[in-house]
Formats: sequence, structure tokens, C-alpha cells
Amino acid sequence: MKKEKKEKQEKVHRKMDRGEIFVKVMAGILAIFMVAGTAISLIYALIQG
Repeated sequence: MKKEKKEKQEKVHRKMDRGEIFVKVMAGILAIFMVAGTAISLIYALIQG
């Protein structure tokens, strides 16, 4: 009985891990876009100025 509960929890935990990894990857990509956008805007402003 206890093993069955543990197996069910592990299956749910695996799905949570995939979701957490996806969220972290997306957050990283968006952070890179934000930094790149800021850097490009700064460079553009310096060139135009």
C-alpha cells in the first residue's frame, strides 16, 4: 500500500519537474531578451546621440 502511494507521488513529481524546467528555461530566454533589448537600445542611443 505504501509503495503504491510512493509510486504515484513520484509520477506526479516527474510532471512537476518537467513543468518547473520549462518555466526556468522560458524565464532564462525572456531574461536574455530583456538584457539584449536594453543593450541594443543603449547602443542605438549612443550612436544617434
